[in-house]
Amino acid sequence: MLGLLPLTTFEFIVDGPPVSQQARRRERLRAWKATVRQEAEKYWSSAQPPAIGLVMLKVTYFYDSVAMDVDNIVKPIQDAIIGLAYVDDNQITDVLVRKRDLSGNFKVENITPTLAEGFARGNEFLHIVVTDAPDQEVIV
Repeated sequence: MLGLLPLTTFEFIVDGPPVSQQARRRERLRAWKATVRQEAEKYWSSAQPPAIGLVMLKVTYFYDSVAMDVDNIVKPIQDAIIGLAYVDDNQITDVLVRKRDLSGNFKVENITPTLAEGFARGNEFLHIVVTDAPDQEVIV
């Protein structure tokens, strides 16, 4: 995809806990997607169009006590930011999903102001990053 402008890394936080794609109450899932979209819009520059190239999605769920399975939290987030961060979720080639216990032992390197804001809130939260996809010709 030569000639495409690279995506400026886009990150935002959403207070948790997340809602699973498997949620029985569909209204709860719809409300969660609306919350994710609303929070993303607070961080998105209106001057920045959605990415048209391939992107990578990184989600880290910082939880207080009991965390849900990481594989169930990705799809609602992907869907919520269609048309904002990217045109369509089929542009996502790579996904990295992590969960970390806030009372656990972990190290944060190169903390961004957005991630620092999440920690400063003092509650469980999700840190979501959309960036250009890694080189598609290299598999590590």
